Amino acid sequence: MIKQYINKWVVAGCVSMTLLASSCTKDLDRVPFYDQTSASVYNDFKNYKSILAKLYAGYAISGQQGPAGKPDLTGIDEGFSNYIRQYWSAQELSTDEAVISWNDGTLPDYHKMTWTTGNEFVKATYDRIFYEIAVCNEFIRETTDDKLSSHSISGADLEEAKHFRAEARFLRALAYWHALDLFGNVPFSTETDEVSASFFPKQINRADLFNYIEAELKAIDADLVDARQNEYGRADKAAAWTLLAKLYLNAEVYIKQPKYTETIAYCTKVIGAGYALSDEYRKLFLTDNNTSPEIIFPITFDGIRTKTYGGMTFLVHAAVGGSMPAASFGINGGWAGLRTTKAFVGQFADPSGNTDKRAMFYTSGQNLEINDIFTFTDGYAIGKYRNVSSTGVHGSDQTGDFPDTDYPMFRLADVYLMYAEAVVRGGTGGSAATALQYVNNLRTRAYGNTSGNITQPQLTQDFILGERGRELFWEGQRRTDLIRFGKFTGSSYLWPWKGNVKEGKAVDDYRTLYPIPAADRTANPNLQQNTGY
Repeated sequence: MIKQYINKWVVAGCVSMTLLASSCTKDLDRVPFYDQTSASVYNDFKNYKSILAKLYAGYAISGQQGPAGKPDLTGIDEGFSNYIRQYWSAQELSTDEAVISWNDGTLPDYHKMTWTTGNEFVKATYDRIFYEIAVCNEFIRETTDDKLSSHSISGADLEEAKHFRAEARFLRALAYWHALDLFGNVPFSTETDEVSASFFPKQINRADLFNYIEAELKAIDADLVDARQNEYGRADKAAAWTLLAKLYLNAEVYIKQPKYTETIAYCTKVIGAGYALSDEYRKLFLTDNNTSPEIIFPITFDGIRTKTYGGMTFLVHAAVGGSMPAASFGINGGWAGLRTTKAFVGQFADPSGNTDKRAMFYTSGQNLEINDIFTFTDGYAIGKYRNVSSTGVHGSDQTGDFPDTDYPMFRLADVYLMYAEAVVRGGTGGSAATALQYVNNLRTRAYGNTSGNITQPQLTQDFILGERGRELFWEGQRRTDLIRFGKFTGSSYLWPWKGNVKEGKAVDDYRTLYPIPAADRTANPNLQQNTGY
């Protein structure tokens, strides 16, 4: 399936969901309200794929028309409210990998690690997660066996409906994993809860939510399409296996129990499914990355059909400024926002990119030191994401506003590194030699030869954390990784402006979780605040 086709039904899904979901204006943990047209929509199986498309679109776009005008969420600029934009910001701006020069509201608090319960960007992240859960709940509620039978869905349509429902459950599990990772103990609702204006979800503890996500991902395995057999951009068995591997890899953080053996088992399943590394690292972040054999699950974007001021529009435009030539990024101008810190630059032995090609730093006119967070030229820029193909062709939007590049949510390199880390941490069922080979496969690609390869004694936890940074930077992984390795809050690893000090300082450990937004606690009396806030 070509990317253009999936984005056609993403747009169609937005139109269909306007018949079903109200704009979310209160606490986003609630299931949405529906009017009387929902029954007629679900009576016709031709509508189902378009409705499913809205669930996928919830990660990519911000409302019912592009790029703005009918937002899913209110109370914040629509471009800021985008799922990928907010998730990426929470995961990256709070770390050594990214800093932003914009002084919009409380946005600088991410990098300074001074956020509070009233931070509007933390709230937007939380709201977007629970809006996604709400729309998934409704689709899952309307596609039970009983409901499908009542709508006379049968034969091949019935089988396809089961695939659709499994995909919706995967998308909900993904959102709940983000909630688990970012917020810990959160409001919880499923398709079994009654849709009502008086419904206040109970709060689920982190361990129980972990168990729920684990059970959901295992339960849907039989109904998901086999790995690499679904339409591009849609979830399959390998996407669920990858999410399980990530859940297990972080189990010591989430539930205080190691699950590295399980991590190895699910990584092995993904690796055995036939994915392959792209021949060049840079190709993973260009407009034709939809052809990559490495990407397991993307969030798809298209400059004509999925216009948004979040997502890849944000990641391409916000990273360009100073003397950077916007045309080489396939855009009409940069937003002069995102850069990185010298601590992350130091993760590369040679930041020039002449040896390790993953070092995509733009240094001309840029200072290594960040003396002023709000000055774009303080801090090296990064040229990772572009609206240009591997052959140099610009994206389909002739204005240069909206890119075609897809967001690589899950890819094989991450699975290789998860396998290696789980082996090093003592998981069973894997091989140290295989773990080393997987890491060296990535380094051989990065260096273009074996000159950067390592030996078995060098494959330590510290090396793996560094390698995850070099391989996966700006892909929404860093905060979770630093927490897992005990480097996020303390003094063992500092970066510029951590703790709102130029040289960096330790912050309190409670900041490994974001706070439940004050507004949602006011709206829902069942919610207790995370410790420290």
